[in-house]
Amino acid sequence: MNNKKRKIITEDGIIYEGYAFGADAVTVSEMVFNTSMAGYQEIVSDPSYTDQTVVMSYPLIGNYGITDEDYESRILGLRGMIVRDINDSPSNFRYTRTLSELLEDFGVPGVYGVDTRRIVRSIRDRGSHRILITDEDISAAEGVDMIRNTPVPHDQVSRVSCKKRWYSRTANPRLNIVAIDCGIKSNIVRMLNKSGCNVTVVPYDTSPEEIRLMNPDGLFVSNGPGDPEDVPVVIDTLRQLKGVMPIFGICLGHQLIALAYGARTYKLGFGHRGGNHPVKELSTGRIEMTSQNHSYAVDEGSLQDTPLKVTHINLLDNTIEGMECREDRVFSVQYHPESCPGPQDSAYLFERFTEMCRQNRPADTPLTQKG
Repeated sequence: MNNKKRKIITEDGIIYEGYAFGADAVTVSEMVFNTSMAGYQEIVSDPSYTDQTVVMSYPLIGNYGITDEDYESRILGLRGMIVRDINDSPSNFRYTRTLSELLEDFGVPGVYGVDTRRIVRSIRDRGSHRILITDEDISAAEGVDMIRNTPVPHDQVSRVSCKKRWYSRTANPRLNIVAIDCGIKSNIVRMLNKSGCNVTVVPYDTSPEEIRLMNPDGLFVSNGPGDPEDVPVVIDTLRQLKGVMPIFGICLGHQLIALAYGARTYKLGFGHRGGNHPVKELSTGRIEMTSQNHSYAVDEGSLQDTPLKVTHINLLDNTIEGMECREDRVFSVQYHPESCPGPQDSAYLFERFTEMCRQNRPADTPLTQKG
């Protein structure tokens, strides 16, 4: 493995020294942590990590390599990766390249050989903060200046969303669904296909009129990166389409639905990232083990003047994990039911959405793919 030294400099001048893997690049980003023991390929290829550096709390990363079938997106938006140990000689008959090779191909620097326990504790104590990943010859003062002089981005969704509509069809389809792409994960589309849906994925700025002309049985709003208030075009689309057709939102989609109804969102101290978050469904008392990846949450007090009702809560910090408006046939969850941490604890949500869409579909209506 490469023994070239590499530094992490935080916005308040703290330095962590380690070694380089991945690309030879200098980046400024927000540093967050993920507690998953596996799934690093899905993490680095998740568009929701755009402009962030991910610290993996599990100590050994890379041991099963990268496989062609397991990407959540073919574009890597993250700005860095930090691990305790990196395995650059994977043992897996499916692997086609190493994690370091993948990061190098997309210009993403990595750092290994640092105390990730210390870094994770720092994020928990201070909250997520910005860092610089750089070579060893940059001083703390120079690094802090570079961070301060780098603007905080607010255009992540526009960068990760598809540029034109695309289709994912399934055998023996029963429904047509339109999915607004704010950074959609591949497995969400696969789960909708598995539920009997032909899916038309459209750019985030597709107008409500265009969506209506596609005559979908339901509308899905995807996950994605950044502050939900940075995507007013999607909020306005949802405001116009709520009550017109069934709507299901996941993660960023959940937050955008809340904003479309007039509720508020706020930034969490260090976010929820990993596959070990217990969530309670209030109507049944049932506990789901969930996978999560988000920095923002819906403000519960702001729901009082809306028709949205809380359906799920996080048992670790009591944040809102699900909402619904039955009258409008709209519901959402903050976590990722397609990530299968349970592994099937949350699959019922896709069944709930497709059943809602079937009830919305006029009897004997022929299924056609419009667009």
